[in-house]
Amino acid sequence: MTSNPHLSAATAAGAADHVDVAWDRGNDQWWDWYMSLADNPAAAGPPVGGPAPYAGPLPSDDAVAAELATPYALSRDAVDFFAAESYVKLPGVLSAGTVARLRARLRELLDAAVDPGVGFRSLEMMWLTDPLVRAAVLSPRIGGICAALLRVDRVRLYHDNALSKEPGSGRTPWHYDAHHFPLDTTDVVTAWAPLQPTPREMGPLAFGRGADTWRLAAGIPFDKHGTTYDRAVSEAFRDAGIAVEDGPFAAGEVSFHSSLCMHTAAGNRTDVARMVLATTYFADGARVVPAPTMISGDWQKFVPGTGPGEVVASARNPVVG
Repeated sequence: MTSNPHLSAATAAGAADHVDVAWDRGNDQWWDWYMSLADNPAAAGPPVGGPAPYAGPLPSDDAVAAELATPYALSRDAVDFFAAESYVKLPGVLSAGTVARLRARLRELLDAAVDPGVGFRSLEMMWLTDPLVRAAVLSPRIGGICAALLRVDRVRLYHDNALSKEPGSGRTPWHYDAHHFPLDTTDVVTAWAPLQPTPREMGPLAFGRGADTWRLAAGIPFDKHGTTYDRAVSEAFRDAGIAVEDGPFAAGEVSFHSSLCMHTAAGNRTDVARMVLATTYFADGARVVPAPTMISGDWQKFVPGTGPGEVVASARNPVVG
């Protein structure tokens, strides 16, 4: 068996499905490793032109914050759809100007902090230092939607995440986030906000339909070295006739998926970076799992001073909404 080059000696040791050790590198390295686990990783098809840039004037940071402080009119049908499917795509959560303003700011932050040669660029915990990102991440609009979808009174922040899939970057493997977040609850939801109109050629987030679809993957051995897990999940879904929602996102459309939602994303074969602000929230009162694994990455960065079995309520996990 060939060891994955992104793993240290400690995380590579043991069987391919042995992940019961701590991740010992940063989250940038974690993403390099995780993206390497995708089967058929190349962006399929010839390059195509991406969406045109926003042509209007950008709103001020104060205008963005004011927009995100207002509630979203969430329908009962949307809440019921989320319960049945473990995800929902909601139109008009952000205005086109806010999308463009956030894209510009995240581009600045990524360019200042991340190696430009990386095909999948990420950055977390921006809300601690950037007021505009803070207004988005801690916004009553996003937090209110998440609490309503989970049918809980209050949610707390797990982390923010800027994700830039650069032109030519390949697939994100099939997964569900309950594997990733060291939280002892499934009342967890991620808001995935594309920061441009996102056609299929750009690799929008795609969802395996059905709230119980994750069970088809639960018994498949994880492969920390290669692509066998991702391939086996694809085959299991195909054999079971699982429908996949992989449609485009309009400007301002945001998806919300639970920690049990099976999802993936195709490669980006446009000439424009597919940029996303992803923010994850959990029901107030959740605890850290008894034994976090390497799949949770550098989780102490997001939940400082909180050990296994303890309630997550640090200063980096404020109540939102």
